Amino acid sequence: MTSNIQVTKRDGTREPIDLEKIHRVIDWAAKDLNNVSVSLVELRSHVQFYDGVTTEDIHETMIKSAADLISEESPDYQYLSARLAIFHLRKKAYGQFDPPPLFDHVTKLVESGKYDKHLLEDYTEDEFNEMENSLDHWRDLNFSYAAVKQLEGKYLVQNRVTGEIYESPQFLYMLVGACLFSKYPKETRMDYIVRFYDAASSFKLSLPTPIMAGVRTPTRQFSSCVLIECGDSLDSINASASAVVKYVSQRAGIGLNAGRIRALGSPIRNGEAFHTGCIPFYKHFQTAVKSCSQGGVRGGAATVFYPLWHREVESLLVLKNNRGVEENRVRHLDYGVQFNKLMYERLVKKGDITLFSPGDVPGLYDAFFEDQDKFEELYVKYENDPTIQKETMKAIELFSLFASERASTGRIYLQNVDHCNTHSPFQADKAPIRQSNLCLEIALPTKPLESINDPNGEIALCTLSAINLGALDSLDEMEELTELAVRALDSLLDYQDYPVEAARNSSINRRTLGIGVINFAYYLAKNGVFYSNGSANSLVHKTFESLQYNLIKASCKLAQELGPCPKFNETTYSQGIMPTDTYKKTVDSFCNEELQLDWDKLAADVKEHGMRNSTLSALMPSETSSQISNATNGIEPPRGLITVKQSKDGILKQVVPEIDKYKSYYELLWQMPNNTGYLQLVAIMQKFIDQTISANTNYDPSKFDGGMVPMKTLLTDILTAYKYGVKTLYYHNTRDGAGDNQEEEEDDDCAGGACKI
Repeated sequence: MTSNIQVTKRDGTREPIDLEKIHRVIDWAAKDLNNVSVSLVELRSHVQFYDGVTTEDIHETMIKSAADLISEESPDYQYLSARLAIFHLRKKAYGQFDPPPLFDHVTKLVESGKYDKHLLEDYTEDEFNEMENSLDHWRDLNFSYAAVKQLEGKYLVQNRVTGEIYESPQFLYMLVGACLFSKYPKETRMDYIVRFYDAASSFKLSLPTPIMAGVRTPTRQFSSCVLIECGDSLDSINASASAVVKYVSQRAGIGLNAGRIRALGSPIRNGEAFHTGCIPFYKHFQTAVKSCSQGGVRGGAATVFYPLWHREVESLLVLKNNRGVEENRVRHLDYGVQFNKLMYERLVKKGDITLFSPGDVPGLYDAFFEDQDKFEELYVKYENDPTIQKETMKAIELFSLFASERASTGRIYLQNVDHCNTHSPFQADKAPIRQSNLCLEIALPTKPLESINDPNGEIALCTLSAINLGALDSLDEMEELTELAVRALDSLLDYQDYPVEAARNSSINRRTLGIGVINFAYYLAKNGVFYSNGSANSLVHKTFESLQYNLIKASCKLAQELGPCPKFNETTYSQGIMPTDTYKKTVDSFCNEELQLDWDKLAADVKEHGMRNSTLSALMPSETSSQISNATNGIEPPRGLITVKQSKDGILKQVVPEIDKYKSYYELLWQMPNNTGYLQLVAIMQKFIDQTISANTNYDPSKFDGGMVPMKTLLTDILTAYKYGVKTLYYHNTRDGAGDNQEEEEDDDCAGGACKI
């Protein structure tokens, strides 16, 4: 009988279990929630109690019992279980439910080395008391269960060895703001801190993993994305690997451009030896990436980039697949393959693609990014030069190999380097874009390192955050949220440390930011429009116009206060060129919306005052950080109304927002008939976004004869994306039927003339 069970308390003493106390806690957690049963949670909990059970085990049993009841019919169990989890979390952190005063809390954690000592140096007790007056700890009860588990697992300051937790969420939000605005003038900074806290704690502004986990701690590297370019020398390769280790250890995702490395058999030192090719060096990079676990917050990961026309491309394209042996596979990296117009033209015209080693064809590699006409001129010249070593493949065979490997692994990505440079915030002749990052949304200038301290190298960093579209009542809110995001992230660039000098130089000179969106699927649903049928086109155009316009406006305003970034002169913005001037005009064929805002005035203001930041926008996946806001991630359609997220913290159920109200308006991933409508929405977004977009392609084999996706379909989608100006493609998702609502954290014939370029 449950009534005979003895409970073991924290101090080791035992006493009879108090069922009434358990009832009161569950009853408190269920207040004002719909369609939840306190007695059912109690019943499911009681059957798991045993004699000698600890108070901690009792609480965790209640949490899990409530979480297991989350369903489409009873989504509010996600809040009941979350409130129980918050209660438990605070008891572990403070020994009681009520958090301590902010100043006392900060003092204790600074003294124990958990918080950065600058907090007590920069702020007085009176200022902390002022922050305290704006804290609303009851906002902790607005989290979903998945959010609380992510906070516990990744974001709250803790001892990752013992599992001890030292803070609760509202302290996190307030202290991130306090850190980021600490150097603002005393007469204005409290206003920004409180406004930032309100935006973040009410889920209107979403922060990425490195910021939430790191800002306020002694660790000071918070950029989410790091782009490292490798040259074709041993010194450069080793310097790049060293930079990878430094940044992986500090929570950053890596984009590594290795496209300059010579192909197997290329001569070294005038023929004294021949080159071992790319694969041994890719293995070297893989070792560097996997050498650190990023402090338990997330695992190290990198995407390596190379051009489609590289002479080793056939060997490189199969590096991730399960066939072959370890010697010719490098499976723990992802890969980004680089295309341009000439490659697509060869495919459409059923021609050949000639493969070169970059070192054998002077000027070709640089022209690939900087000047498409020059690239084509050199490419044809080298094709006709009999003295240059080369190989030739039919374009259809090479594209089919790429599409096949992309389909089988899901993680071979695509970058259209011409779109990245012609529709770019950078002048291609001064600051070409030669790579993207791990998640294919960052596009920034880089220069190879010749040593780890190379003053001429350039490692690009991008600091991210996102606007929660689903939390907006009106696009009028965009101005306030973009200003807060731009100011906070710009401050971060001066606040953080730089393990490599080449990264400091790039960050301080270019001041690149990437502000995106989350909860897009909910935003469409509550506006009654859909991904696949064109009904969302107008809304998306207005929304992303507002986002980019207000980001530029905020950066221009900041430049008037603090000055433009030192390398503003290398941007197209400095020439008065806006993203609306350079987008792919094929977008107009399916979305010919008029611009709503005064871009001419904005361009004039930018030419006069400059901008504080070279870039401002990027659309990232936000796979884990969006869960904190109980939002759908990034721009993606959900796989199910309840998504089962598999992470290192276990299986978490997340319910789409307001499922009871908008259930019929959510278009789920596998309900979309094809990728066309989705790619058109991405293209509309890309019209305004100055970097790029983590965009996926998705295929359900059951919709095709024989249960196989035809190669023609795969190639048509790749061509369609290019035709509409899409810069990058991220995951290739294939429906396997095993679990349509499951996601894992961080997931034939030629098309011929179907797409005219």
